[in-house]
Amino acid sequence: MNTASIVYIFLGLFLVGGAYSFWKQKLPRGVVLLLALGAGMCLATGLMRL
Repeated sequence: MNTASIVYIFLGLFLVGGAYSFWKQKLPRGVVLLLALGAGMCLATGLMRL
C-alpha cells in the first residue's frame, strides 16, 4: 500500500460522510449526487492503486 492509495481512500470515506450528512439535512439532490460521485471516484481510484 502506498501513500496515495491511503489518501484517496480516506478522502473517499470523508466525502461519503459528507454526502450522507447533506442527505440528512435535505439539501438539493444534485449537490448530494455530485458529492457522492466524487466520493465514489476517490474510493475507486484508491482501491485500484492498491
